[in-house]
Amino acid sequence: MLKTAFENLRSRSPLIHNITNYVTVNDCANMVLACGASPIMADDAAEVEEITAICGGLNINIGTLNSRTVTSMLLAGKKANQLGHPVVLDPVGAGASRLRTDTAFRLLREVQFTVIRGNISEIKTLASGAGTTKGVDADVADKVTEENLDSAVAFAKAFAARTGAVVAITGAIDIVADAQKAYCIRNGNAMMSSITGTGCQLSAMTAAFVTANPDNVLEAAAAAVCAMGLAGEIAHDRLGSMDGNSSYRNYIIDAIYNLTPEQLEEGAKYEVR
Repeated sequence: MLKTAFENLRSRSPLIHNITNYVTVNDCANMVLACGASPIMADDAAEVEEITAICGGLNINIGTLNSRTVTSMLLAGKKANQLGHPVVLDPVGAGASRLRTDTAFRLLREVQFTVIRGNISEIKTLASGAGTTKGVDADVADKVTEENLDSAVAFAKAFAARTGAVVAITGAIDIVADAQKAYCIRNGNAMMSSITGTGCQLSAMTAAFVTANPDNVLEAAAAAVCAMGLAGEIAHDRLGSMDGNSSYRNYIIDAIYNLTPEQLEEGAKYEVR
């Protein structure tokens, strides 16, 4: 299943429109290239509808919001919906400020998302209308653990049913769920949290995976999450004594670039609930 999703991505190489933040935009573009797709970054309202129209999928990331890009996100999202293109939402920092939270809710009201990917605090904010975050990081009180995994899975399924989107909650244990089925994924390395943008890169790559696998969105999103976690493991094993988080970031992108569908199938650690 994961192998097929990755093979489809590499063979179809979809063009992905990214409206993302200026902290991680370069890393997101390189991650999309590394996984086998093609990125285009465009966030001006004068062109986003045209750009979305020539692409296969859209990734919307609210990490560095301003009033100009909010308009662009809404225009592009509605255009993608009209064309039947998959749309991914990354609600970076939802709950940290009124602008981020209100924008995330407006996007949910006006755009139908295919996948919503965030940390547990961001997703809880979207589901409940209120929440707490540590800036753009998850609140430690919200952390998904083995002890609360069953309730977290039930929460993800319920939010997926409500939104009609696949919900991907990433952290030490990742959950990727639709209304009926959830993948609990245990790939990754704790050092990934020391890099700005691993989540943003994952959202961009998720857009590529689901665009290449439109009939298997849940499995495609799970494949993307497994691939990112596995890349974190491979990259960590490569670190030398003088390497730090900057090298680690580059090694993760390299790991995705060199990853084969067979390696993804063999290295993915998940269970279905």
